[in-house]
Amino acid sequence: MEIKKLALTCALAACAFPEWALATNGMNMEGYGATALAMGGASLAYDNGAAAMMNNPATLAMMNEGNLLDIAFGGIGPDVHASASGASSRSSADSFVGPAAGWMRKKDRFAFGVGMYGQGGMGTEYGSDSLLSNPAGQVPSPGLVNRSEVSVGRVIFPVAYNVSPNLNIGGSLDYVWAGMDMQMAVRGGDFLQMAGGTSPMATASGGMINSFVANVMPALDPANPVNWGYFDFSNKNDYTGQAVGTGYAGKIGFTCKLDSKTTVGATYHSKTRLNDLEAQDAAVSFNVNFNGGPASQLIPVAGKMTVKDFQWPETYGMGISYEASDRWMLAADYKRINWAGAMKDFKMVFTPSGNTGMASAFNGLPMNVTFYQDWRDQDVVMLGAAYRLTDALTLRAGVNKANNPVPDTYLNALFPATIKNHYTLGGGYALNKSAHLEFAASYAPKVTATSGVSGVTSSHEQVNWQLVYSYHF
Repeated sequence: MEIKKLALTCALAACAFPEWALATNGMNMEGYGATALAMGGASLAYDNGAAAMMNNPATLAMMNEGNLLDIAFGGIGPDVHASASGASSRSSADSFVGPAAGWMRKKDRFAFGVGMYGQGGMGTEYGSDSLLSNPAGQVPSPGLVNRSEVSVGRVIFPVAYNVSPNLNIGGSLDYVWAGMDMQMAVRGGDFLQMAGGTSPMATASGGMINSFVANVMPALDPANPVNWGYFDFSNKNDYTGQAVGTGYAGKIGFTCKLDSKTTVGATYHSKTRLNDLEAQDAAVSFNVNFNGGPASQLIPVAGKMTVKDFQWPETYGMGISYEASDRWMLAADYKRINWAGAMKDFKMVFTPSGNTGMASAFNGLPMNVTFYQDWRDQDVVMLGAAYRLTDALTLRAGVNKANNPVPDTYLNALFPATIKNHYTLGGGYALNKSAHLEFAASYAPKVTATSGVSGVTSSHEQVNWQLVYSYHF
């Protein structure tokens, strides 16, 4: 059947594209699906199409009998700046575009299907001439690119059931994959504090650090031993990160119709169970000054980088929808994202191998690095309204209000997931009895924060959009 072939093709295409790499409720998207996005993200208590498998799978039981195919494209346009000491640099990671797809079948009381959607992420890229590119103020500048990209996506297998005319339940089993790139320069003084256990931002320990202290430090200039360190695992591939990992998660939910106009819903999304993310071709470099020898010499160390226990947090939410008239529908949701349980620390283990020369002393000796994060849990309130202007055209608007989960103390210019509020607009148009188009856009006003450790100020604003073609057959 051609429709089935099309559905499979779209699902495979969604695999091939990068998941959106800078989201806005922390690392979460503010809305999944154009209908939900236009409603400020509110989606837990009304039918919002196949993307409901990302929101509340119980609402999938509200769909009409038959098959539903959603093909979606979305874009994210972050505008991120870093500034310090009068200098400012703009992140060149300012446009991300990718597809998603979902198929559902409703027969009698059961609804089931499969879909592939981007969960979210974050990322920036500061080039070789940015204020972050020369951490030691050297002449000439080393031109270090500072880059980050975190991307998480899901293949979802949802099931929903009409328990009664007023009660629906649903759940899903999700296959989750994650990718990560990072190129990050660290000032030499900061690295030495990390190694000595006195840094306010991170720690570095293990056999590689011990070997560095015993075998390299004695030969360095005691007044100015290390200019900078550089963590590097990034393939700059448009389709996957250098460090990758997979795992699973699940969701459950329900909706209950209180009367002819009012429906309530709730959902719980489990914390992911991802294995460690591994980058086989990683490197850590040191730029050092020798005592009485060659100055500013680079010591590159090759090896494997393992990101330990990176997980997506558990989330729960509750919502209500109200059919105010035959033309007006209002919706309100509350969501709690438990970032504190997943983003306490960012932990990496670097294991050197295959090195020669001075770096050969590090082979097989791991370096354990922990960057403090201490994210706060996030409360999100979503409000939306829909107005059916004609039988074919429905207009929507909404607002998404949240707290910033990233504490200023540990704010890193490479991970400025600080956006708080969004304002959304959109609409849906019925092309015919079977086909619909849905479009939504959101604007997140600028949020500015300054790191209590580095003193770098980050600003972040953003425009997102989604377009969905739905076909019912």
